Amino acid sequence: MWAVRTIRSAAAVALVVIAVLGGGLLALATYSAERELSVGRIELSVQPFHRGALDLYVPLVDWGARFPAVRLPARLSVDVRTVDREAAERLAAGQLPDVEAVRKEASDAVASYLRVLTLVVFAFAVTAGLIMALAVRGHAAPRVRWLFGAAVGTTLALCLALALLLPPRGEIADPEYYANGPDIPVALRAIEQAQGSARAISEELNEQLVGLARLVAASSRREPGRDLHHLVLASDLHNNLLALPALDRAVGRRPLFVAGDLTSSGSPFEFALLQRVVRIGHPFVFVSGNHDSDALVRRMALAGGIVLTQRGRLRADGTHGPVVVKVRGLRVAGYADPFERRAREHFRSIGEPRPTPEQQEEFRDWLRPLLGRVDVVMVHSPALAERAAEELRRIPPRRPLALLTGHTHVQDFRSSTNFLELNGGTVGGGGTGNLEKNQPFGLGVLIYAREDGFTPTAADLVQIDAHGGSASAERRRVGP
Repeated sequence: MWAVRTIRSAAAVALVVIAVLGGGLLALATYSAERELSVGRIELSVQPFHRGALDLYVPLVDWGARFPAVRLPARLSVDVRTVDREAAERLAAGQLPDVEAVRKEASDAVASYLRVLTLVVFAFAVTAGLIMALAVRGHAAPRVRWLFGAAVGTTLALCLALALLLPPRGEIADPEYYANGPDIPVALRAIEQAQGSARAISEELNEQLVGLARLVAASSRREPGRDLHHLVLASDLHNNLLALPALDRAVGRRPLFVAGDLTSSGSPFEFALLQRVVRIGHPFVFVSGNHDSDALVRRMALAGGIVLTQRGRLRADGTHGPVVVKVRGLRVAGYADPFERRAREHFRSIGEPRPTPEQQEEFRDWLRPLLGRVDVVMVHSPALAERAAEELRRIPPRRPLALLTGHTHVQDFRSSTNFLELNGGTVGGGGTGNLEKNQPFGLGVLIYAREDGFTPTAADLVQIDAHGGSASAERRRVGP
């Protein structure tokens, strides 16, 4: 009997605690408020159960920046609802406002919202807890005052956690850019326009605010900085024709480097893809992957694509040209995948390719004499280049070198002295045969200067959700 009463008492207390948490979360997720600033009006809200972050979003241009400055698993969102047009035009014209004053206004608005939010959460949580306490009283439950005490105590603990963990802390820096539109280029254009406005890559929030205001003032007229150039890295399309329109819009008039696995098997049934994809990118540069074939790369060379191999550029007649090719002023070389499929073997797959130590040594021996003569090297599998990459991290090349890869379907970026490694993920979401895995569509954009030779400055890792359509772009800076 005592055990039964203990269980009932514990269950009653548990129900009160659950009611408090439920009421608090309901208030947290539904309460929003607007605040007036001198430069416009903002709306503040919180979305629980996300990676902790401070979001600054502008619906007008469908562009936002996300800062990892919140320790609670929730996003504190600041949506710009209206913008003072005169202030934005003055800023676009070069008349900088008192950014520190705007930051102070925004900080005060956030603090005011958080204070009211805490009171709202307290009211909802304690009310839900007290109602549950009255509902479960009696029937061997603890006395009502104890249940009330559990409700109030849990509510205070919840509010204390909000007060400590929800306000943004530390340096507001290293933003991730994102967009909620259906296309990858939305996030790309936002980053380029913000950089073109601020004229510098900066971690300071002041620069982010200035770039944002200029973007709002003339979002359709801004262009990237003239002193920087871009190339787009994509791989692992796996014959997913559905991804081509978004890829075409993302690339625009820029060069497209495809690091293998354009198709699923490289068979003649997939050759029709070539005429469409080779026209994307100006120019289109390719190295084969383990899902491509010798017949495919011959057709690609015939279609006008720049096909690179360790023996040199593949010509339309099957012969090879120079190993190092000029692409938009860049010196580029590429290495065909050793597991590329063969027409004489009926495009048969040999399973998951695993480069042997001998193959890794062959790649390293091929790359060594090219150092100093090449700016960009393409190879499908990062594992094939791993020994060479380890050596270059340990003994940096004298001139900057970028290694572009694919195969893993996972975006990756590494930067060391004069050596950059970039993997754009899978631009085809893993292919139409793997859509149930919900892999994001991804690509990379390498940003570089070439006034004094090839100088990479940053890389953008772009992703688009295959189901929801939301896009995000994260900038990684080049540095040792």
